[in-house]
Amino acid sequence: MTSADGAPPLAGVDVLLADLDGVVYAGHRAIPHAVEALNAAVASGRRLGYLTNNASRTPQTVAAQLRELGLDASPEQVVSSPQAAVVLLAELVDPGALILVVGGDGLVSEVERAGFRVTRSADDAPAAVVQGFAPEVAWTDLAEAAFALKGGDAGIPWVATNTDWTIPQARGTAPGNGTLVSAVHTAVGRLPVVAGKPERALFDVAVARFGAQHPLFIGDRLDTDILGARRAGMASVLVLTGIDGPKQLLAAPADSRPDFILEDLRGLDEPYPATHDARDIAGVRRVRVGTAVVRHEGERLALETPGTPIDRIRAAAAAVWGAGVPIYALDVAPELYS
Repeated sequence: MTSADGAPPLAGVDVLLADLDGVVYAGHRAIPHAVEALNAAVASGRRLGYLTNNASRTPQTVAAQLRELGLDASPEQVVSSPQAAVVLLAELVDPGALILVVGGDGLVSEVERAGFRVTRSADDAPAAVVQGFAPEVAWTDLAEAAFALKGGDAGIPWVATNTDWTIPQARGTAPGNGTLVSAVHTAVGRLPVVAGKPERALFDVAVARFGAQHPLFIGDRLDTDILGARRAGMASVLVLTGIDGPKQLLAAPADSRPDFILEDLRGLDEPYPATHDARDIAGVRRVRVGTAVVRHEGERLALETPGTPIDRIRAAAAAVWGAGVPIYALDVAPELYS
């Protein structure tokens, strides 16, 4: 976790890249404070892009929703996993090839824009299968993908827009594209090439489009957003408004730990407190962030001074990550993650 002399996360950033579900909105509802914070970032001179693994909608539809929420968004600002998927397809099949599409309008439109032809039937002998999420995807669609792939590594290419296990909705958490990909994988015994987070293809498309030199990525998931940003060599923010919360954060493996932890997006332009990690002469370790202090003695991690809720979480994460042993070897007090 990075902390540099109280500088805000936005310091030195030229392009701010934000995930959508769980960061900007949940379903059709804006996440509290997200719109205002992102508009403020743009007003301060940063360019703003949106990265989404959701393949069910076109960039035009996504941009329209963002405008309804109060963001001045254009389709060019939306970088989607279907756009990254067609880049991968172009490396795997000939121009103009016939592609079996499992997914919605967002995926179909990108496949066609890239010059490929679209089919929904394995009987048409497609050159590849591309699979993305859409609420209307049915068993019959998954079956066509399985029929086309036939099983075995010698089959035609298979590209998945993403493998998110879940997707946040206004009513709660629902199954994502990863669950549908897993169904096909079980049938054919092979895995797809993945375009979206946590693979870096989506991030590379965004960096190239915006010409980013010092991007900052905001996500709500450790296993896709933060892992993907780290793979792409990009600084990252985990905002606690979506899928992953303090419990998952403390247990994050080293390759999925964010540079910044925010309660909500108002923290983007607020001074980020430094982390102080020291041991006393008795060997007791104390990790302080702001006025929150976590005490580490033996295997036990406990809250010594509460501080603010977000600084308590930051201190707890730093204490666990710097303990030198896996989290399962520690006795972590529930107040550090509840």
